[in-house]
Amino acid sequence: MTTPTTTVDPRSTSHRAWVVGADIDTDALAPGAYMKFGIDEIARHCLHRVRPEFAASVQAGDVLVAGPNFGIGSSREQAAAALVYLGVRAVIAPSFNGLYFRNAFNVGLLLLTCADAHRVAEGEALRLSPREGFVERANGSRLACETVPGFLLDMVDAGGLLNLLKQRRMAPHATSNGVSSC
Repeated sequence: MTTPTTTVDPRSTSHRAWVVGADIDTDALAPGAYMKFGIDEIARHCLHRVRPEFAASVQAGDVLVAGPNFGIGSSREQAAAALVYLGVRAVIAPSFNGLYFRNAFNVGLLLLTCADAHRVAEGEALRLSPREGFVERANGSRLACETVPGFLLDMVDAGGLLNLLKQRRMAPHATSNGVSSC
């Protein structure tokens, strides 16, 4: 088992913040009008209603910072998959819809539950430390977040649940976070 440290995750680099408000629903992330298309087309319209420039301007590694109730609405997995497709590293918000939370980790999207997410400014550089439960701001201050359990971080690192299961199938005696599978 890995011993947690109190430093920023060494794998973490600086991530640019895109700030949106509260109650971002799954239709804003994966508009229903585009659900008949593939994820590439759905992603092109991600957050168009809220931030029209987002899909065309977001860069791999950027983070989305939102208000409470992120991911409310339908259970469509494409709402999380669109952010992954666009290269979003994580979503930071005070609260998430339960179905969205599950879908996000299933497709490899890191979610950080952070009560003070509203303190992050547009374009601010952030460093993430999900295992220790904080986000470090450019000025060195830290915002406390709920720690993310190792098994969920494993899913994110693998690129989602299916990839993690494939990896484990290829190495059946491998362990994860000190726990062996049945």
